[in-house]
Amino acid sequence: MPTAVPPQLTPVQEQTLAELGAAGGERPTFDPELGRRLRADLEAGLLPVLDDLGTDEDLVLSKHLLGRIHGCEARFLAEDAADDPFVVTVPIARGTVAHKAVELGIHWRGEPLPLDLVDEAMAALGHTDHWLTDFLQTCSETERADLRSSAGDRVAKFFECFPPLQAKWRPVTESSQIVDLAGGRIRLRGKVDLTLGTPRGNQAGKVVIDLKTGTPNPLHRDDLRFYALLDTLRLGVPPRLVASFYLDLGEARTEAVTEAVLDATVARTVDGARRMAALRAGTTEPTYRPSLACRWCVAIETCTTGRAWLADDGSALDDLDAN
Repeated sequence: MPTAVPPQLTPVQEQTLAELGAAGGERPTFDPELGRRLRADLEAGLLPVLDDLGTDEDLVLSKHLLGRIHGCEARFLAEDAADDPFVVTVPIARGTVAHKAVELGIHWRGEPLPLDLVDEAMAALGHTDHWLTDFLQTCSETERADLRSSAGDRVAKFFECFPPLQAKWRPVTESSQIVDLAGGRIRLRGKVDLTLGTPRGNQAGKVVIDLKTGTPNPLHRDDLRFYALLDTLRLGVPPRLVASFYLDLGEARTEAVTEAVLDATVARTVDGARRMAALRAGTTEPTYRPSLACRWCVAIETCTTGRAWLADDGSALDDLDAN
């Protein structure tokens, strides 16, 4: 019987395989008590948070909330208090549509054509109770075409950069992670774009991948470390590697997961939770951390700190006032 000829990989696909793959000796083994020890450290560090929570109040932490609280705390409070309704736009929708299309493409029989996958993703999301459903059912033809084009670009770049994912690599897309702490009063949650591999006993084997467009940002590393912590708490064994894959660049930025990395992430998570709860309870004052992000802050009109920082770059403040 004839056998299928394996597809020839492009140089970037070969590079991706080399960066994310590992031989057996490159898979570290961890203490079987590591997950329980990290959970105990989190529980102890988060105990003071309960004092700032109301009787019926819980705290949910995600990578986005941690990124916000470790940025400008004044902006965090302003966004918390803002009563602006959430409005779905094409730039907001395209990431979700692209991720759904990639998910379908990984498990697709036959050649995955990017625009076909995008069409299937939009159809699937448009007939569920997803937060995108109403937008997909009511958007204009111009918005639909724009969404199809921009999501298709992301999907095409993924399949250009990644080799065909074999079943034995155990690819999982859009994987949710939930960890409950402090008797369920504090919840850590995340959703990983793509994971490959799995642990064997106490030997790490999983690779956690976040798909990105645009340019690298140090915050992306912190997001991945948070995912690694959640996976360690859930399974008891850390991932072997975390990676931000930048589709526009065609390259991965990776970091090996170590106990030191996980300990630092525990400290960042505890500090973020404490600050978040205290700020919302009004038991501490916010710290101002001005940056170029001040240009998009909901409180910039009345924030003297942010406007003074932007004034150092006259063009930035001029652009702001012009809008």
